[in-house]
Amino acid sequence: MMKVPDSNEFNREIVSDSILPWHRHDGRSSTSAHLNPVTIGVLKGEGIGVEIIESTLEVLSAVTDQTGIKFEVQIGGSIGLDAIAQGGKPLSTSVMKFCDDVFERGGVILCGPGGDRFVYDMRRRFDLYCKLNPLVPNPALLSCSRLKSEAVNDVDVLVVRDNAGGIYQGKWCETHDENQKRVCSQEFSYSEDQVQRIVRVAAKVATQRRGKITAIVKPNGVPTISKLWQEVTDSVASQFDISVDYLEVDNAAYQLLRSPERFDVIVTPNLFGDILADLGGLLLGSRGLCFGASFSDRGAAVYQTNHGAAYDLAGKDRANPVAQIRSLAMMLDFSFGLTKEADRIVDAITTVWASGVRTDDLAEPGCRCVGTRELTNLIVDAFVGGS
Repeated sequence: MMKVPDSNEFNREIVSDSILPWHRHDGRSSTSAHLNPVTIGVLKGEGIGVEIIESTLEVLSAVTDQTGIKFEVQIGGSIGLDAIAQGGKPLSTSVMKFCDDVFERGGVILCGPGGDRFVYDMRRRFDLYCKLNPLVPNPALLSCSRLKSEAVNDVDVLVVRDNAGGIYQGKWCETHDENQKRVCSQEFSYSEDQVQRIVRVAAKVATQRRGKITAIVKPNGVPTISKLWQEVTDSVASQFDISVDYLEVDNAAYQLLRSPERFDVIVTPNLFGDILADLGGLLLGSRGLCFGASFSDRGAAVYQTNHGAAYDLAGKDRANPVAQIRSLAMMLDFSFGLTKEADRIVDAITTVWASGVRTDDLAEPGCRCVGTRELTNLIVDAFVGGS
């Protein structure tokens, strides 16, 4: 049985030292000398989560069959709205313990969509402060993009988003005025340390890419926090051989669709990054293709899609599983150094799309639309055939 590197060590490289494999060509693969078994904790989520996680585990099973690598897959409990129905909280004590146990064993989490405050509570509980969202359009889908194909060809953007501060991690309350009308408020902040650690990740990543970071601010709307982000970014960037520019978030949203090729690494506060990463779904062809991962300095990592639970599609065999499958490929590469296996998964997806097969969200004239299960089977077949 082949083994893989200790994931805690590998994740510390990713976040603390930013030795990111996104553009690396160092030949890391499952043939390296490895020490620890691969542990993957799975949270299936809700809505379409069960279906797309099952698809992803089928791909993982094919990886085992083709490579001999054994993955110890452990299934956790309910999250999100399902967890609230069972126990009152979107992130239950039992799921927290499950994740603790997985991380203690050097494992990582593969997570389906979860509603309410599940993702925000998860990020706070495990200090998953660094979110990475790659926005790289697949050449097989250029013709079905809502944007002109020449506008998204050769686009390669990495969104580095803070998860630890900002409005999503603030405090909120509801009171009443003298007329007994509701008054709702929300208070949030950023510390210099929080900004510095996420900008440092972005800067180090940029040195391995095209050497440019774009920081997202809103100086007149959020003046003190924007000033902090600009000053910290200037200070951190001065320690690296990179260029920096600043965009206000509304202009950044426009430019991301108007001129996506101008971006290399985008570093952004929590809310702004959430919006921009989802908007990037237009570059990819569908929001159903958005995926990413959240990391802590201590080696914890959670891989997931960016889209929601799509309750209207649940159980109908219509969900696009590719974002969840791509999150698996990212996991194999980033946390376990299985670059060749990750690339084979991406190649298999591309092969299926290039044959004209699509899910409904990517339909175009002349294509053949299939359901979740058939698409998964075709991806598995292409993976096996690409060995």
